[in-house]
Amino acid sequence: MNEFRIDCAHQSSDELALAKVHAQLVFRLNHTMPMTKEYDCLLHQIFPTMGMNSRINTPLTVIRPHNVKIGNNVIIMNGCLMMSAGGITIDDDVQIAANVQLISNNHDLENRMVITCKPVHICTRAWIGAGATILPGVTVGENSVVGAGSVVTRDVEANTIVVGNPARVIRRI
Repeated sequence: MNEFRIDCAHQSSDELALAKVHAQLVFRLNHTMPMTKEYDCLLHQIFPTMGMNSRINTPLTVIRPHNVKIGNNVIIMNGCLMMSAGGITIDDDVQIAANVQLISNNHDLENRMVITCKPVHICTRAWIGAGATILPGVTVGENSVVGAGSVVTRDVEANTIVVGNPARVIRRI
């Protein structure tokens, strides 16, 4: 998996303008009555490629939402944090519980204004438990379960249950 880097101290005026637009859209979403036409419209402005029958509950924190792809029939509960500079892909039929963190970027140890980026991929029918953290470069395999509060530091094979910090396999499905 290729890592790429972004120097946050040297972003273009277009990149800064886009960040402002996204921050304002997310703020508006977080202060809009859910299950209304306005709410749905804002969701699709923030995530224009979001699939059919997907639902995202607020509050939501998302940085660089244009790097997030959400499939069909996805449920994302309250309090989700998406740091998506490296890209986040959420396939169909995924369930993400409350207070989950999807982190596709980190800071360089020597130059903290540089972020290192690797994509996060949540595969079809995966279930991410409440308060779990998925770190950069991780793929959670199809039909897998990540236990509540787990910190996932490496790929999760399909049809497995992982728990803990760092997450480890406890059972095959």
